[in-house]
Parts: sequence; structure tokens; C-alpha cells
Amino acid sequence: MAARLKEMYDKQIKSDLKNKFKYKTVMQVPKIEKVVVNVGVGDAHSNSNKLKATIEELAIITGQAPLKTVAKKSIANFKIREGMELGAKVTLRGDKMYEFLDRMINFALPRVRDFKGISLKSFDNFGNYNFSIMEQVIFPEINFDKVDNIYGINITIVTSAKTKEESKALLDGFGMPFKEK
Repeated sequence: MAARLKEMYDKQIKSDLKNKFKYKTVMQVPKIEKVVVNVGVGDAHSNSNKLKATIEELAIITGQAPLKTVAKKSIANFKIREGMELGAKVTLRGDKMYEFLDRMINFALPRVRDFKGISLKSFDNFGNYNFSIMEQVIFPEINFDKVDNIYGINITIVTSAKTKEESKALLDGFGMPFKEK
């Protein structure tokens, strides 16, 4: 069974974008290529249990095993040495990507306290969208009683769009809750 957002993209969003931006072929229509979910654990080098718990929670949220991220360079002021484990990341593609976006847009983001939408200023010049969530407990998969520490999650949505306008129209089609101007 295909993901709900993928079916919605194939049946409705693709044709809407083609008509709106006057593309000649369907292959020109932008699509979401991948979603990267990244968590940095500041004191992971001194507390390995914190990193382990973060990796387990990230696996529950995304449905995929995270990859540990390591320091590329030593930074003396932060007491970081080259090769130290600093966090975790997951790159989602295909059906898992669409399932994660569906849960995030329809369940997790509305659970944020005083939520007014996500910023329109987070698009880069290549059509990608990058934003952060301040607490991992907004995801319904996380059992709040078992959470030891609260941490933020950075989410990057990589699209094949060439401009910010195309990327915003694509994410609007999926129902991304942007702030009103």
C-alpha cells in the first residue's frame, strides 16, 4: 500500500503544479527527493547513555535506524576531538519519507504549544526547506513518561524545485502549515 501523501502527489498535486507553472512535461514538476532528520546531542561525548536514548527515540520517530554523526575536526573550546560521536541523523526516501511527512504535518506540528505555523524564511535558493522542532515529544510515537531529556530536531526537506516559489507551492500542496504573512 502506497503512502497517502504519495498518492495525493501523483493524483492531484502534480497536475496542479504543472498547470500553475506551465511546465511542458510532467518530468519538470518538482518533487520531494528526501527528508533528512538531524539531532545534535551537545554532551554526547561525556554522556553516552544520552546519545543512545536519542538514537532509540529517533528510530521510533522515523521508522528507520539512525546513523551516528561524528566530529570532523577537533574544537578545543567545546572539548570536542576529531571522531567523537555528536548526534544522529536519518535520511528518509520513498514511502518512509511520505509517511514521516504525513505524521509530522497532520499530527506532530499541530501538537506544538501556541503553534501559528512554520516560517516562510527557511527556504534556500535551491528550493529546499529547513526548519527545527524544539521538542521531540510532539511526535505521538514518543512515550512522554520514558523521556529523559528534551532535545530539538532539525528537519531538511530536499526538493527538485528550482526556485523558492516552486518549492513553497509543492509543500503547500502537501498541506504544510506555513505562517500567514
